[in-house]
Amino acid sequence: MMEDDKFVDSDEFAEDNFADSVDEPSYITEDGREMYEHFRFVADRGQQMIRVDKFLVDRMEKTSRNRIQQAADAQCVIVNGKPVKSSYKVKPNDVVSIVMDRPRYELEIIPEDIPLNIVYEDEDLLVVDKPAGLVVHPGHGNYTGTLVNALAWHFKDNPDYDVSDPRLGLVHRIDKDTSGLLVVAKTPEAKTHLGNQFFHKTTRREYVAVVWGDFAEPEGTIVGNIARNPKNKLQMAVFNDPNIGKHAVTHYKVIESFGYVTVVKCVLETGRTHQIRVHMLSKGHPLFNDARYGGDRILKGTTFAKYRQFVENCFQTCPRQALHARTLGFVHPRTGKEMDFESPVPPDMTLLIEKWRIYRKSD
Repeated sequence: MMEDDKFVDSDEFAEDNFADSVDEPSYITEDGREMYEHFRFVADRGQQMIRVDKFLVDRMEKTSRNRIQQAADAQCVIVNGKPVKSSYKVKPNDVVSIVMDRPRYELEIIPEDIPLNIVYEDEDLLVVDKPAGLVVHPGHGNYTGTLVNALAWHFKDNPDYDVSDPRLGLVHRIDKDTSGLLVVAKTPEAKTHLGNQFFHKTTRREYVAVVWGDFAEPEGTIVGNIARNPKNKLQMAVFNDPNIGKHAVTHYKVIESFGYVTVVKCVLETGRTHQIRVHMLSKGHPLFNDARYGGDRILKGTTFAKYRQFVENCFQTCPRQALHARTLGFVHPRTGKEMDFESPVPPDMTLLIEKWRIYRKSD
């Protein structure tokens, strides 16, 4: 490394998972992908013109030129704020960054034999039904035991799948304590094709949630920009100012009402961090037992001890936010066939709903 070169490593990430990270993306691609900076180099004033792939290989340990070229092909090599090809010639004072669509894995990804509920797999992709409690990406405080570690084990004998290759892997994410369906790309072409579908809102995603309170209308649409809460960086918030945050739209429909809580279907038009959780909160309906957004307190109902005990039992029955990604639909990237998958509501939420149904009848 030249004497005047500056190297900046990425910051540490939050304890939870990608969707709960406190870090903001450092770059957004033209197709709307949020990218996180992993490495940054600033070329010195006397830098001779050199290909960017060689420039980076000379400055990074345990990285091959082929890996850098893969990153460039995936638009993950950024110079002065714009993606470049691996043949780009670095000039004096250029700011060269490597970005990815996930926070940096601080440690090597170790394959772990973690059971996966794979509902579909072919040569291009697989669809996983994630249980609540499974972190999606490794991060600060969760370096092992994640979905990515499980995928590394699943693909350990597949020479074409590199868990660290930004052109492969998870196309979207759900929170640690949200259960349900996720799609994983096994080829660069599949990830690009599927990513474009998510960006252009042509995928079909339906969630089931249990929220506090009753709704005046049986269905509706929530529109509100979402950004990091300036008062609590572990939370997102809804802003009316169009210049703050990212446009977000959630359509909802009441499935069953129990007065104190309601079962709703939510259809995502956009996919922002904690979107359903904060959109529902903004309308006075935080998700049941959502500790991050205050749903783990008794927000509706009587003050009777019997009722309080009943709700506490419900919290124990479903010890996480009551949110499940029930359906996922997309166009297959190779065949063009419409693919639709459905995951049954898991036992903890099913039992929670049944408890409220019985309580309502006896109330």
